[in-house]
Amino acid sequence: MEQLALEGKIRQKIYGKQKIYFADQSQFPEVKDADLKAMDCQISDLNTQVQSITSSCRQLDTELKELNSSLTTEQIISEIQDLKAECAEYRARLDKIKSATNHVTPEEKEKVYKERTVYVKEWKKRKRLASDMINAILEGYPKSKKQFLEEAGVETDEDCNVIVPST
Repeated sequence: MEQLALEGKIRQKIYGKQKIYFADQSQFPEVKDADLKAMDCQISDLNTQVQSITSSCRQLDTELKELNSSLTTEQIISEIQDLKAECAEYRARLDKIKSATNHVTPEEKEKVYKERTVYVKEWKKRKRLASDMINAILEGYPKSKKQFLEEAGVETDEDCNVIVPST
């Protein structure tokens, strides 16, 4: 740095034991205030242009991402063919069901519904009885209900994500 200062390329100032080096500003021509204001206006105009170009680039990037994530024409044609084939399979299955002669009679249907009602009532009854027994045990049990059920190995309907159907 001292060598550059001796050559006159940079300037040096000494403050006690410290030396400060800086660019020699005398090599640049003097600029008038009007020129500085014109440059400031030009800078602000360029900043505005940069912002508008940046926002349009973001918009174009967003549009590009949307286009890249959408299906191509070939993929759409393939998807349509797959859906038509699936629809044809369902139509054939529906025709087979409609043409079947072994339909369930209303008596059989009613019998099944009655059996279901009986089983659901029994399920609710047994669930209530089990719940009453567990609550009776928990009255004198020092731990929580969850810990008791875990220790006893009891699985509830809620643990298995089962909902008791309505009757």
